[in-house]
Amino acid sequence: MTTDWTDTLFYFVPAILVIMAMFLMVKRFTDVQLAMLKRMTDRDLQVKVVEERASKMREALPLKLQAYERLILFMERISPNSLLVRVHQGNMPAQHLHLELLINIRSEFEHNLSQQLYVSDESWQTVCSAKDEVMELVQQAYHSVGASASGIQMSATIFEKVHNMEMLPTQTAIYQLKSEAQKLFGT
Repeated sequence: MTTDWTDTLFYFVPAILVIMAMFLMVKRFTDVQLAMLKRMTDRDLQVKVVEERASKMREALPLKLQAYERLILFMERISPNSLLVRVHQGNMPAQHLHLELLINIRSEFEHNLSQQLYVSDESWQTVCSAKDEVMELVQQAYHSVGASASGIQMSATIFEKVHNMEMLPTQTAIYQLKSEAQKLFGT
């Protein structure tokens, strides 16, 4: 009986050890394959994410550039020199010129409000500050000459104030916008 047990153990123990070894080898092989598959899947997912981002950037780039163009044009249009040339007419009284200038600035600003979506907060704040400073310049000139003055007197006062500035607020905003736009191209 002991020899039957011993013979049985001699047959089954090595078989069980071989099966356990095979199981461990298959498990290790499967784990390695799964890890490789996960790495490949993660890498593919990362590549897709990068490609998607690049695609979105390519689609957004023309919109961003258009926003910079429009905001620079806005700054040029509300620059005191071009604003006065465009708005002032003949014998316009200062009171009427004052209102027309402010209406024109607000209208131009409202027309370009949506562009803030495509520029940095810093650039948008610079644009808003420039607009506010130009409006303040118009207000100061109007209060300086009074309601009974002519549009020519008010224009002269604005030109004088502009002449005394180191840099126009609109020009500061234009430099900011240009600098930011150039960063889109890595220059």
